[in-house]
Amino acid sequence: MMNWDQLLATRASRMRASEIRELLKLLDQPEIISFAGGIPDPDLFPAEAFQKAFADIFADGEAGSALQYSVSEGYLPLRRWLSGEMAKLGIACGVDNIFITSGSQQGLDYLGKLFLSPQDTALVPWPTYLGALQAFNAYEPNFDQLSVAGNRTPQSYSEKAAACGGKVKFAYVSPDFANPTGETIDRSGRERLLALAEELDVAILEDAAYQNLRYDGEPVAPVLALEIAAKGSIENCRTIYLGSFSKTLAPGLRVGFVVASGEVIRKLVLIKQAADLHSPSLNQIAIARVAGEIFEGQIARIKAAYSARRDAMLAALERHMPKSVQWTRPEGGMFIWLTLPEGMDGAELLAHSVKTEKVAFVPGQAFFADRSGANTIRLSFSRADEAMIEEGIARLGRLLASGARV
Repeated sequence: MMNWDQLLATRASRMRASEIRELLKLLDQPEIISFAGGIPDPDLFPAEAFQKAFADIFADGEAGSALQYSVSEGYLPLRRWLSGEMAKLGIACGVDNIFITSGSQQGLDYLGKLFLSPQDTALVPWPTYLGALQAFNAYEPNFDQLSVAGNRTPQSYSEKAAACGGKVKFAYVSPDFANPTGETIDRSGRERLLALAEELDVAILEDAAYQNLRYDGEPVAPVLALEIAAKGSIENCRTIYLGSFSKTLAPGLRVGFVVASGEVIRKLVLIKQAADLHSPSLNQIAIARVAGEIFEGQIARIKAAYSARRDAMLAALERHMPKSVQWTRPEGGMFIWLTLPEGMDGAELLAHSVKTEKVAFVPGQAFFADRSGANTIRLSFSRADEAMIEEGIARLGRLLASGARV
């Protein structure tokens, strides 16, 4: 039998299965109430709009372009539309500042490849998006805990990175309704982040996957918008903005985008040319047509549905959780983050919950680069209706109130 381990690159030893991907299998079990998968509700997909878009592509004589190889930068009409949408957020940019990816996850992978050498340091929150940790981990970095509260000096980050044999290369944040906590970084926190990045002379990766999903509260300008306002042009900015159509239109089409200075975009294009040439033309054209026709209405539709589910889950938590449990109160997104009593293990609780209460969630430890946070869990309300939320939270609260240390 072939011993593949002797041939694998050292990075292969750092690859781990996504605990969330594995938990998605529970969605196929009808007896399980699942708050695990942070994925959109398929009943809210604009299926009719996509059906028409795909039919029109072939009826309008665009099939040749849709089925052909294309440029690595992405479909030009889609990038033009995105340029207009970015302007609404205070991000003035042209089409040459926009790069289409196969989902924003590919953007994270490409940026890890672009910036990280082995032993370099990536600054990430504790906890943070698991997919970002996976994307960066393949490039053999060290992780250090990013604080936007200003309670660490820039020197402390650089000295720790040097002690590990590398340099700090970027700070990664999801500033709006972050996965997994649902928390938002306020304007002062974003300004402190920009000041820290300037002092360290590093990039900022701004993951804006949930930016359109604000249900209440006042919007906060993106980090890139704040930097452009200060520096006058995106070409002078160190912030790299990642966006996606997965949470708003259709995750299965895998269309995301990166907005950054032209110098960064040109480097990403080179990576894509070596990886997959370009994202699927047909999918990009369909997204461009649907977004151009119904985007604002679709956003209003999904916000109405998800905000009601968030409210239902927050109300159920108030009714059913013991006082020893704490949770976040997000203004948008898809997630609520629970902190359990010290000594309780979220992974063990999950095993017990699935077996006895038929309720699933994600243990929080997976979201910590240092594998701390065992007494935390993530709940998603995006796929559950209000009746399921009430019943599932009641069951989970009953389990926690029973004092089971599992």
